[in-house]
Amino acid sequence: MMKLPDSPKTPHWLQKIQYLTNPISYLESNYQRYGDIFNAPIFGYGNQQFLVGHPLGLQKLFTREGKEIYVCKNEVTGVVVGDNSTLVMEGDSHRWQRKLVMPHLQQKNIIAYGQTICKLTEQVFSQLTPGKTFSAFSVAEELSLEILVNIVFGIQEKERFQQFKQLVVEFWDLATSPLIASAILVPLLRKDWGSWSPWGRFLHLQQQIDQLLYTEIRNRCAQSNPDSTDIMTLLLSARDEDGQGMSDQQLRDELMGLLTAGTETTATGIAWALYWIHYHPEVREKLLQELETLDESPEPMTIFKLPYLTAVCNESLRIYPPVMFTFPREVKEPVELMDFQLEPGTQVYGAVYLTHHREDLYPESKKFKPERFLERKYTPYEFLPFGGGSRRCLGENLALFKMKLALATILDNYQLALVDRQWRKPSVKGIALIPSGGGKMVLKGKR
Repeated sequence: MMKLPDSPKTPHWLQKIQYLTNPISYLESNYQRYGDIFNAPIFGYGNQQFLVGHPLGLQKLFTREGKEIYVCKNEVTGVVVGDNSTLVMEGDSHRWQRKLVMPHLQQKNIIAYGQTICKLTEQVFSQLTPGKTFSAFSVAEELSLEILVNIVFGIQEKERFQQFKQLVVEFWDLATSPLIASAILVPLLRKDWGSWSPWGRFLHLQQQIDQLLYTEIRNRCAQSNPDSTDIMTLLLSARDEDGQGMSDQQLRDELMGLLTAGTETTATGIAWALYWIHYHPEVREKLLQELETLDESPEPMTIFKLPYLTAVCNESLRIYPPVMFTFPREVKEPVELMDFQLEPGTQVYGAVYLTHHREDLYPESKKFKPERFLERKYTPYEFLPFGGGSRRCLGENLALFKMKLALATILDNYQLALVDRQWRKPSVKGIALIPSGGGKMVLKGKR
């Protein structure tokens, strides 16, 4: 009879603390001890939460969806974005809504945002003071949010735009703080003692954002503008073959999903890329040489397709993936996975970080080597910074488009340098791993 995967003997509550305080150490030590699949009850209250980091295990996990395994509701994400986002929904409702949203985030449709991304990147970096230290992550987060608020929501009225942006900034800072991030993972910590309390403040900010969003949705419906290209307007008009569109609640949750999933992931990717590019001067030189081969005003998609820029972005996303796990899958019928028997009710997560650091796939995995992605093509089960299967991130194309255009614009216009080249462990911010201290850099001047 097949046995269950091994499990650390440490009490579950202590494992949660170990993961929250040092996720890399927690994952790597358990991988070294237990191998490609092990029990890690670190989310919510479930006792059977297996992490798998082997490509063959991931392939079975993704391809058996709808058979022995299904994608279960991600209650942790639902707390932040709502229950009607494709990040959270299940089954037929998920497939229906994903089909409505996906066309508007494909490569051919995001080209229209290229000039906006470049313009906003220049705008954000032009506000930096030469010679003054700044946090690469904080600036990347500001840039990522500025871009998303513009192209996702397209709010034209200046005062309302600033109000919405400020609310989102405050909400996201709170959501990724250690206290609220812990409460999102552990429901017992969610105590609403009024707007002066952390969780009460979190809920209050959600309500304020909702009021503004629903007002904006009503205004868009009343004043249709066929020339608008923002994603909110496009999704308002999206219809299935029967002429049915999303409800206001579904639209609200989908927009919040795009905002929250897209802000942190892209900011993390940009911050790490800036760090690695300037930690390895030869990488920066190769990138500048590649950019110099372009015309004076290159098309955004030409930049997007640059081979070495793509390799640098991929390697940045590999070493510290913005999301360390895939969405949970739940076993509904007994299934064999990696020579283990999993029973109904078991939750399985793809351990993206562990997959990205397999020495058989990525020799010297801790080293930044963009050439990996020029020398080899990796499968979706070997390189998966945006998840996989039916829950692969809808915003993947947009995130990479933002990341590549922003980096190209920064490198082409500004000279940056790391303040300190001494290596330090990444810091935890929400569910992301960011450069220690945000990645302290200095603007030396314009190129």
